[in-house]
Amino acid sequence: MRYFANIDHIKYEGPASTNPLAFKFYNPEEKIGNRTMEEILRFGVAYWHTFTENLKDPFGTGTAIRPWDKFSGMDLAKARVEAAFEFFEKLNVPYFCFHDVDIAPEGETLRESNQNLDVIVAMIKDYMKNSKTKLLWNTVNNFSHPRFVHGAGSSNNADVFAYAAAKVKKGLEVGKELGAENYVFWGGREGYETLLNTDMKLEMDNLGRFFHMAAAYAKEIGFDAQFLIEPKPKEPTSHQYDFDVASGYAFLQNYGLQDIFKFNIEANHATLAGHTFEHELRYARIHDMLGSVDANQGHPLLGWDTDEFPSDLYATTLAMYEILKNGGLGRGGLNFDAKVRRGSFEPEDLFHAHIAGMDSFAVGLKVAQKMMDDHVLENVVHNRYSSYTEGIGKEIVDGKADFHKLEEYAFGLSDIKNESGKLERIKATINQYLLTAYTGK
Repeated sequence: MRYFANIDHIKYEGPASTNPLAFKFYNPEEKIGNRTMEEILRFGVAYWHTFTENLKDPFGTGTAIRPWDKFSGMDLAKARVEAAFEFFEKLNVPYFCFHDVDIAPEGETLRESNQNLDVIVAMIKDYMKNSKTKLLWNTVNNFSHPRFVHGAGSSNNADVFAYAAAKVKKGLEVGKELGAENYVFWGGREGYETLLNTDMKLEMDNLGRFFHMAAAYAKEIGFDAQFLIEPKPKEPTSHQYDFDVASGYAFLQNYGLQDIFKFNIEANHATLAGHTFEHELRYARIHDMLGSVDANQGHPLLGWDTDEFPSDLYATTLAMYEILKNGGLGRGGLNFDAKVRRGSFEPEDLFHAHIAGMDSFAVGLKVAQKMMDDHVLENVVHNRYSSYTEGIGKEIVDGKADFHKLEEYAFGLSDIKNESGKLERIKATINQYLLTAYTGK
């Protein structure tokens, strides 16, 4: 059965195209530097938002019209697999991602849940034999069910800890079976509502133990995927232990996990943490911890995780600048952890949304590469910190200065002159690159 019968394969038609079902800027075969766009961007489709999301919100029921929703139970799960691989093929994406409960319904017991997973995983594996689309990463949902009301790996209840561990064990086995390049840990409820009833040290210690157990089992079964932590500051708890990259990195260092994990950074989560997307990418990059990206954006007027498809070219440009400076994403990719708006309920809207996101990052890629080729930001930064390349500044950097020497130097200063940071000029330059990216002028 075909679920998108009225939609043909999405192709690149160029900026002048008026076809809403065509790429205007994303040309998978176009080379940027010595790699193609497809090789650099490594786009992935989020199974949950694309095939299970019904577009409900706190004030209304779901509006999504999905041809596979006429089924239920395992029949629905199988129909979603059929729809997913049709979608992947027509969109020509190299990757997809999922949680366990996205692809198969939970049973009455963990054993039954695993049996359901086995059926669907076998079906996905069979479809993957004839598909270019591979598994970027998988994970398990240890946050939605009421059993996880107080967390999973950080739960006060040891039975819940054990249940969560068993689910991750199965998730690692599924990842190996399907050839996942990464495995993600998103601490959906790994945090607390109040310190009044929380043993923070025990919870964090247990979470550290949980991650070490997962790494040990992955090694035991020969699953060599990159482990990823996905930071998020709030929702659903008032404070998550994986608040942002900085706190996550400190956690990993504290528990000796920094050589096992990298970060899967989501744009909307950066916003909720009070950071920009590029801040989180930069922090991870300079510590060699940038692993993968959930590509979306938040709404500037709303204070929650809206998971919108990315369309802000300024944001995608600065994001791709960080990714290119990182040498790419390695085994990671750009996964569209994004959902269409509640009013965009037709199946065709799923294609429009992904086209918009893929084109937005293609623009960002080309502009960022051009800026790097011209050393735009590199020259700005080099000139701004030039005082550290000679004289007393170089002695500071080389570790040859101490407070005695610096005091002696400071006594000899009659006047200190600072130079303008020229922020407005820098932003105008970025705008110039954005606006001329496709004119060649």
